[in-house]
Amino acid sequence: MVNGATAANPQVLVADIRMPPTFQREGIDAAKEVRKRLPGTGIAVLSQYEDPEYAVSLLAEGSAGYGYLLKDHVAEGNQLVDAIRAVATGGTALDPTIVEALVRPVVSPGGLAPAEEELLGMIAEGKPIKAIAAARRVAPEAVDAEVEAVFVKLAEGVSAGNSGALQRLRLLHRAIVDREEQGETLSRLLPGGLAEKLRQEHREIGETERVIVTVLMSDIRSYSTIAEHADPSQLAGQLNTHRAAMNQAILGEEGTVMQFVGDAVMAVFGAPFPQADHADRAVAAASVMHSLQAGINDRWRADGLPPFGLGLGLSSGEAAAALLGSAERLEYTLVGDTVNLSQRLQQFAAAGETVVSEATLQALSGPVDTVPLGAQMVKGRDTPVTAYKIIHLAGGSGAAARPNEMTTRTGA
Repeated sequence: MVNGATAANPQVLVADIRMPPTFQREGIDAAKEVRKRLPGTGIAVLSQYEDPEYAVSLLAEGSAGYGYLLKDHVAEGNQLVDAIRAVATGGTALDPTIVEALVRPVVSPGGLAPAEEELLGMIAEGKPIKAIAAARRVAPEAVDAEVEAVFVKLAEGVSAGNSGALQRLRLLHRAIVDREEQGETLSRLLPGGLAEKLRQEHREIGETERVIVTVLMSDIRSYSTIAEHADPSQLAGQLNTHRAAMNQAILGEEGTVMQFVGDAVMAVFGAPFPQADHADRAVAAASVMHSLQAGINDRWRADGLPPFGLGLGLSSGEAAAALLGSAERLEYTLVGDTVNLSQRLQQFAAAGETVVSEATLQALSGPVDTVPLGAQMVKGRDTPVTAYKIIHLAGGSGAAARPNEMTTRTGA
């Protein structure tokens, strides 16, 4: 497979996890080798293994451009088609069953009382005795005794040949040993902080919460023209490099990367966890995004590759955050006028520019150097909006500063 893929240089490779000689997990090893030789090729692995250990192994060095699907589910809806589209552009596709296993590492088949099930789950999540005692409003000594009783019960079940008890202990052992590794991997698969939020709050699909955020939208100027003349594999490699840099800039300000769609990037500051300085963080991240892309563009020009010019739009205000989708596809999503406006504002930004809403400007902890763009009519709104171009970000280079660290003035 590796040699064939190297010769064909495909945009996407779909591989079975089981291959000669042992028919175990050779597909994962082959996928990693193909990625080393062809960094721009997206890879989707089809597997019959629901154990998240295999997905963790595939994605341990980075999830961009990888997919891990269960064979029993690929016929449901458009899962395989959606996965191929996602990995082709550097995205990630993961079967919802695997996501569920990563979020809740211990899934017990039965045999313990509900309270014991809950206690075992807390142990698997790594919660200390004192934290469990506080959550259950009992003395730590009582929890310690309960934990001992649960393990004695499981040990007795194993001695009696109870396969369910043995399976529980195996799952618990794996959860404890792999929790940090799985948590790190899940954090790459889901927006930052969401994995922990899922564990703590056990939110249901469709359940929403109101959040105050700053939404950042980024778009590559003249991308269609670049794509028209570029080799697809080369362009995929450039997109992967671009996305990695954008991810670095956003995470550096503790933002949440919501999605990569083609050449666009959507990020939010202030969700899933509140941030009082969400606007400051978004502006600082925008500066770093321009700076990092400028450095990448210098290297690309030297290699004869087309540069990417970024236009960014920032909008602040209320939005609704929710886990939306179905068993086939689950996404953490933001909806509302704040999200829509950030998309419209980025259309006013030329390459190397950032345009912000009036609400974002007012939410900053200090003044910034801006040029008012006046009242602008945008699609989907009956009344004009006031927008501002932040001057210090245009063609920015070097480290970003927070608004209150800048030499500033408000207005032109």
